[in-house]
Amino acid sequence: MSMHFVSIEGLKKEFPVKGGSSLVVFDNINIGIEKGEFVCIIGHSGCGKSTIMNIIAGLDDPSDGVVIMDGREVSGPSLDRGVVFQNYSLLPWLTALQNVNFGVRARWPRWSSEQIEEHSCRYLQMVGLSRSIHRKPAELSGGMRQRVSIARAFATQPKLLLLDEPFGALDALTRGVIQEELIKIWSETQQTVFMITHDVDEAILLSDRILLMTNGPGAHVAESVKISLPRPRDRGTIIEHPGYYKIRNHLVHFLVTRSSQLAGGDNDVETLTVDPIHDKEFSNRRETPDPQPSATASLSNAG
Repeated sequence: MSMHFVSIEGLKKEFPVKGGSSLVVFDNINIGIEKGEFVCIIGHSGCGKSTIMNIIAGLDDPSDGVVIMDGREVSGPSLDRGVVFQNYSLLPWLTALQNVNFGVRARWPRWSSEQIEEHSCRYLQMVGLSRSIHRKPAELSGGMRQRVSIARAFATQPKLLLLDEPFGALDALTRGVIQEELIKIWSETQQTVFMITHDVDEAILLSDRILLMTNGPGAHVAESVKISLPRPRDRGTIIEHPGYYKIRNHLVHFLVTRSSQLAGGDNDVETLTVDPIHDKEFSNRRETPDPQPSATASLSNAG
């Protein structure tokens, strides 16, 4: 039995194509996520990140492999897994408060209306929407709508929160504000989070660990990068940490160069050690295949 809170084992997704053959989007995906961990996954479009998330959410089925969460195999959607999509997914005829109430009521059907509203208001307050709780989505900006989505997801207190590029459609300023709100809520709740993003700086700011995927088809997780920059983090000071750009350069180099070089290759483990403080060269070592076919880049802070 898996020792991880969430264990993705041998995951594969393929689609039939003309001529009777099939297209393998990704293959042999093995990921372990610990309880309370914030994990981001990065890769180019087409590598299957959103499909992986949909399978974890129970919205899609794998061609092979299994997802186990808290000792049980994932099969279909569940309130134990909350999802925030890029397009807000709010009910347009309900106010912000009613949208959050809807999720909370589904989670705790025996609660009184007063309990539900008090609980919902607390999470809307966390995302800075205390004065807008009675507005409908059409009366809210894009950033405010996404805050409602985040409040609703956290308010249901899922065991696993899935974020599919939740800030991708927002301008840079709004994105930064909501990132800070997300950090604040996660710090208070310590919920387990699995997030898709294309933004390297966002991933460094938010995550404990970043998974790097090769290009598709036949994509796989090539590296697992530990982000051990000290918390709490904020956008204004994290860039001043002596290890920040060492980490950032490593991630960008992977996305620009190595993600295509490693595409379609074997699943040998490539172990990388990156020292963000001292200017040491990367050390590379090819290993024999491992049940967890990913490399680990250990990025430690000073001390």
